[in-house]
Amino acid sequence: MKVISPRVHGILDYGTILLFALAPTIFGFEGMYATVCYILAAGYLVVTLLTDFPMGIAHVIPFPVHGGLELVSGLVLLASPFLFGFNDDNETARNFFMIMGGVFLGAWLLTDWRAQTRSHKTVMSNH
Repeated sequence: MKVISPRVHGILDYGTILLFALAPTIFGFEGMYATVCYILAAGYLVVTLLTDFPMGIAHVIPFPVHGGLELVSGLVLLASPFLFGFNDDNETARNFFMIMGGVFLGAWLLTDWRAQTRSHKTVMSNH
């Protein structure tokens, strides 16, 4: 069941960006863990601002493509402690990235990626 609308998904995106940006402070991440969090926050902000949905600004990335990026990101986040060898080094970082991967996958499963977005409504009303 697709219960998350594009608008609600956008709100969740900005919350996720904030969480990644604050994670180093909240969880005491330093070095590479902190850097990765900041990079993810910045990258996710760019993608969200460029997405064609109510919470985006530039409307360049189609909403379903945003969904594809989110699916891949979720899988990578979930597997990252094992892919990058920090599953035993920092339990807090391992758990954070794996939980965030699960959150991404949950949001991907529950979001209506085919819902009309701003550009689609505009195109439809011009015909």
